[in-house]
Amino acid sequence: MKRYIIFAAIGPLVAGFFLLILGAPAGYWDGANVFRKLFKVMVVTVPYNYLFGFIPALMIGAVDDILFHVRKISPGLRMVLTGLVAFVATAILYGTLGTETGLKHYLLYGLVGFVPATLSSWLAHKFDKPAATPQAPLHA
Repeated sequence: MKRYIIFAAIGPLVAGFFLLILGAPAGYWDGANVFRKLFKVMVVTVPYNYLFGFIPALMIGAVDDILFHVRKISPGLRMVLTGLVAFVATAILYGTLGTETGLKHYLLYGLVGFVPATLSSWLAHKFDKPAATPQAPLHA
Protein backbone atom coordinates (compact mmCIF):
# COMPACT_ATOMS: atom_id res chain seq x y z
CA MET A 1 0.00 0.00 0.00
CA LYS A 2 2.92 2.32 0.67
CA ARG A 3 3.90 1.91 -2.97
CA TYR A 4 0.72 3.57 -4.20
CA ILE A 5 1.00 6.37 -1.64
CA ILE A 6 4.56 7.06 -2.76
CA PHE A 7 3.54 7.19 -6.42
CA ALA A 8 0.51 9.39 -5.69
CA ALA A 9 2.50 11.80 -3.50
CA ILE A 10 5.74 12.14 -5.47
CA GLY A 11 4.68 11.53 -9.08
CA PRO A 12 2.39 14.51 -9.77
CA LEU A 13 4.69 16.96 -7.99
CA VAL A 14 7.85 15.97 -9.86
CA ALA A 15 6.03 15.55 -13.18
CA GLY A 16 4.38 18.96 -12.78
CA PHE A 17 7.77 20.53 -12.11
CA PHE A 18 9.30 18.96 -15.22
CA LEU A 19 6.27 19.88 -17.31
CA LEU A 20 6.55 23.45 -16.07
CA ILE A 21 10.22 23.65 -16.99
CA LEU A 22 9.89 21.91 -20.36
CA GLY A 23 6.60 23.49 -21.38
CA ALA A 24 7.53 27.12 -20.79
CA PRO A 25 7.75 29.29 -23.90
CA ALA A 26 11.16 30.39 -25.14
CA GLY A 27 12.53 33.29 -23.12
CA TYR A 28 10.16 32.76 -20.20
CA TRP A 29 12.97 32.02 -17.77
CA ASP A 30 15.07 35.02 -18.81
CA GLY A 31 15.37 37.85 -16.34
CA ALA A 32 16.50 38.53 -12.81
CA ASN A 33 13.78 36.84 -10.74
CA VAL A 34 13.87 33.35 -12.22
CA PHE A 35 13.53 31.44 -8.94
CA ARG A 36 10.82 33.76 -7.67
CA LYS A 37 8.84 33.30 -10.88
CA LEU A 38 9.39 29.52 -10.78
CA PHE A 39 8.26 29.31 -7.16
CA LYS A 40 5.17 31.42 -7.81
CA VAL A 41 4.09 29.41 -10.83
CA MET A 42 4.84 26.12 -9.09
CA VAL A 43 2.72 27.05 -6.06
CA VAL A 44 -0.18 28.04 -8.30
CA THR A 45 0.00 24.88 -10.42
CA VAL A 46 0.52 22.26 -7.69
CA PRO A 47 -3.23 21.68 -7.12
CA TYR A 48 -3.68 21.08 -10.85
CA ASN A 49 -0.71 18.72 -10.91
CA TYR A 50 -2.41 16.55 -8.32
CA LEU A 51 -5.85 16.95 -9.85
CA PHE A 52 -4.74 15.71 -13.27
CA GLY A 53 -1.75 13.58 -12.25
CA PHE A 54 -3.18 11.57 -9.37
CA ILE A 55 -4.83 8.82 -11.44
CA PRO A 56 -1.96 8.44 -13.97
CA ALA A 57 0.51 8.20 -11.07
CA LEU A 58 -1.56 5.43 -9.49
CA MET A 59 -1.69 3.64 -12.85
CA ILE A 60 2.10 3.72 -13.14
CA GLY A 61 2.25 2.60 -9.51
CA ALA A 62 0.12 -0.39 -10.51
CA VAL A 63 2.57 -1.22 -13.30
CA ASP A 64 5.39 -1.07 -10.75
CA ASP A 65 3.40 -3.27 -8.37
CA ILE A 66 2.80 -5.85 -11.08
CA LEU A 67 6.50 -5.89 -11.95
CA PHE A 68 7.32 -6.15 -8.23
CA HIS A 69 5.49 -9.47 -8.05
CA VAL A 70 7.52 -10.96 -10.90
CA ARG A 71 10.35 -12.56 -8.93
CA LYS A 72 12.82 -12.80 -11.83
CA ILE A 73 12.93 -9.02 -12.32
CA SER A 74 15.57 -7.24 -10.26
CA PRO A 75 14.73 -3.92 -8.57
CA GLY A 76 16.94 -1.95 -10.95
CA LEU A 77 15.32 -3.47 -14.02
CA ARG A 78 11.87 -2.90 -12.49
CA MET A 79 12.66 0.79 -12.02
CA VAL A 80 13.79 1.14 -15.62
CA LEU A 81 10.79 -0.78 -17.00
CA THR A 82 8.38 1.32 -14.94
CA GLY A 83 10.09 4.46 -16.20
CA LEU A 84 9.89 3.27 -19.80
CA VAL A 85 6.16 2.56 -19.53
CA ALA A 86 5.64 6.06 -18.12
CA PHE A 87 7.93 7.51 -20.82
CA VAL A 88 5.87 5.97 -23.61
CA ALA A 89 2.56 6.95 -22.01
CA THR A 90 3.47 10.61 -21.49
CA ALA A 91 5.25 10.90 -24.83
CA ILE A 92 2.12 9.74 -26.60
CA LEU A 93 -0.20 11.81 -24.40
CA TYR A 94 1.67 15.11 -24.46
CA GLY A 95 3.76 14.68 -27.61
CA THR A 96 0.76 14.49 -29.89
CA LEU A 97 -0.95 17.62 -28.56
CA GLY A 98 -0.72 21.02 -30.17
CA THR A 99 1.72 22.23 -32.75
CA GLU A 100 4.78 21.01 -30.87
CA THR A 101 5.34 17.61 -32.41
CA GLY A 102 8.51 15.89 -33.42
CA LEU A 103 11.24 13.74 -31.95
CA LYS A 104 12.50 16.49 -29.63
CA HIS A 105 9.09 16.98 -28.04
CA TYR A 106 8.43 13.25 -27.73
CA LEU A 107 11.73 12.88 -25.86
CA LEU A 108 11.20 15.91 -23.63
CA TYR A 109 7.62 15.02 -22.74
CA GLY A 110 8.64 11.40 -22.27
CA LEU A 111 11.06 12.56 -19.59
CA VAL A 112 8.08 14.12 -17.78
CA GLY A 113 6.88 10.56 -17.20
CA PHE A 114 10.20 8.74 -16.95
CA VAL A 115 11.82 10.77 -14.17
CA PRO A 116 8.92 10.75 -11.65
CA ALA A 117 8.12 7.09 -12.32
CA THR A 118 11.73 6.00 -11.86
CA LEU A 119 12.13 8.15 -8.76
CA SER A 120 8.88 6.84 -7.27
CA SER A 121 9.84 3.26 -8.07
CA TRP A 122 13.20 3.74 -6.37
CA LEU A 123 11.55 5.27 -3.29
CA ALA A 124 9.01 2.44 -3.22
CA HIS A 125 11.87 -0.06 -3.36
CA LYS A 126 13.56 1.68 -0.43
CA PHE A 127 10.53 2.19 1.80
CA ASP A 128 7.97 -0.48 0.84
CA LYS A 129 9.67 -3.58 2.10
CA PRO A 130 7.53 -6.73 2.10
CA ALA A 131 6.34 -7.68 5.55
CA ALA A 132 8.15 -10.62 7.03
CA THR A 133 5.83 -13.55 7.50
CA PRO A 134 6.28 -15.25 10.87
CA GLN A 135 7.46 -18.80 10.54
CA ALA A 136 5.78 -21.50 12.56
CA PRO A 137 8.21 -23.46 14.72
CA LEU A 138 9.16 -26.83 13.35
CA HIS A 139 8.22 -29.81 15.51
CA ALA A 140 10.18 -33.00 15.15
